[in-house]
Amino acid sequence: MRSADFIKLTGLSLVAHKLRSFLTLLGISVGISAVVLLTSIGEGIHQFILSEFTQFGTTLIAVNPGKTQTMGISMGVFGSTRPLTIEDAEALRRLPSAKSVVGAIQGNAEVEGNQRTRRTTVYGVGADFPVAFSLPVQLGRFLPHDNPLAPRALAVLGSKVKQELFGDQNPVGQRIRVGGNRFRVVGVMQSKGQVLGFDLDDTVYIPLARGLELFNRDGLMEIDVLYHEGLPEQKVVEQIRKLLSARHGREDFTITTQQQMLDVMGSILNIITFAVAAIGAISLLVGGIGIVTIMTISVAERRAEIGLLRALGASQRQVLSLFLGEAIVLSGIGGLFGLVVGIGSAQLLHLAIPALPVHTPWIYVVLAELSAILIGLLAGVAPARHAARLDPVVALREE
Repeated sequence: MRSADFIKLTGLSLVAHKLRSFLTLLGISVGISAVVLLTSIGEGIHQFILSEFTQFGTTLIAVNPGKTQTMGISMGVFGSTRPLTIEDAEALRRLPSAKSVVGAIQGNAEVEGNQRTRRTTVYGVGADFPVAFSLPVQLGRFLPHDNPLAPRALAVLGSKVKQELFGDQNPVGQRIRVGGNRFRVVGVMQSKGQVLGFDLDDTVYIPLARGLELFNRDGLMEIDVLYHEGLPEQKVVEQIRKLLSARHGREDFTITTQQQMLDVMGSILNIITFAVAAIGAISLLVGGIGIVTIMTISVAERRAEIGLLRALGASQRQVLSLFLGEAIVLSGIGGLFGLVVGIGSAQLLHLAIPALPVHTPWIYVVLAELSAILIGLLAGVAPARHAARLDPVVALREE
């Protein structure tokens, strides 16, 4: 059988049974569009969270109190965990690899100013906070480098807190109360919005020592070390570990690098993306079952045609190729249609809900189309083999 005849027979068969071909295309296209749409949402969320996570830079190292890995031995054997202190942060600041060091403590308190009251998040931080986390000041200045153990009662407002308390007035120089304690406003942060669920605009920043006093804490929640770019990360980690171990007498703290956080976050997000793709793959499986059903019906309806082809000299291999070709063409076209619908739906969803991140990598598009063709091939094997093995004489009797 010539290639031209093969293509003509395949095309005529698909056109002659329009409804059947359409239903087969529909089954595959729904599966492909579901896979593309779900993976686009999953990948969009993946990239969004990673971009949010890395916007503060990739040279940050976090130190937290307590040891998360104890090698199977209770830390109680060696005594209780010492808290991280302001003195620890100042010692880390003297490391040659440290660009800036920020101790941090967080709590919730009532803020009163301009005869208005608002309950908000209060951060006790060091003066290097805007440098370490790339958060610019819009009005005034950030907290100065006072005596870290006895700083002045100064405060910096997030843009939302400033708007709620002072409206369009300039709050710099005004007095406010935070948790009942008086502070003087020296600056307003530039609007940043939400980062990983935290509204950085609905905040008040006060000196670290004042924060410890306000929340009655004896230790810091975290110390963040921003190191100079180009330095080996592990070398900086070892310097931090050596210094704090010497100060505490043992390693009763946890050091987490930005890369470790990204690796953990990336693995979780990859699982989520795979899970939503697997859900969409169920639709593909249904589409494959549809191809098996339709092709089986097609073989039953075209027994006479198969007998005639065999009587005219068509080999079993050619008949097999003919039916497989129909299955592949149907799944391929259905896959392309599904890609258009899936990508279009993803973009429309993003336009309808701008806050929902959507991203469709081209590798997913290619894999989805190849999957559609592969499913068509696999689904068409059994019906095609049945058609090829029909006895031509018995098949002709169907006429």
